[in-house]
Amino acid sequence: MSLPLSDRALLRTLAGLTLFGAISAAAGAWLAIGAKGAGMPLEYLDHSPFDSFVIPRLVLGGVVGGTQGAAAIAVIARRRIALLLSAVAGFGMLIWIFVELAMLRQYSWLQALYFLHGCSELLLVLALLGLAPSLARPWPASLSSVV
Repeated sequence: MSLPLSDRALLRTLAGLTLFGAISAAAGAWLAIGAKGAGMPLEYLDHSPFDSFVIPRLVLGGVVGGTQGAAAIAVIARRRIALLLSAVAGFGMLIWIFVELAMLRQYSWLQALYFLHGCSELLLVLALLGLAPSLARPWPASLSSVV
């Protein structure tokens, strides 16, 4: 079975992933701050430099959610910087998960889900850059021809 997907399908998928990442990071940050850890006990922070979930969740909402949101806007608006921002957002998601695992020393299925989320964003960026030619054609020189 031949798999080259259209650029349009890949861009829509990338836009959906980054938009979901932004919304879920913002929701996670709000829940953790507004709901005092969203049900997570403070003992989870024993191996971290933090006494509360405020700073980690501000980073989650501001940095992780911010880069995801910026990438989503750039992809939807078909900006040239869209793939760079999407790569930054994907790597940011992976870094967040690795640091969270190292500091909390707790595992949740959500961490695996968001790890796959970040990997999927990076795979889509590689496909659109032409570095995964079996998946898609490279990013076009003229962005107006994409959509």
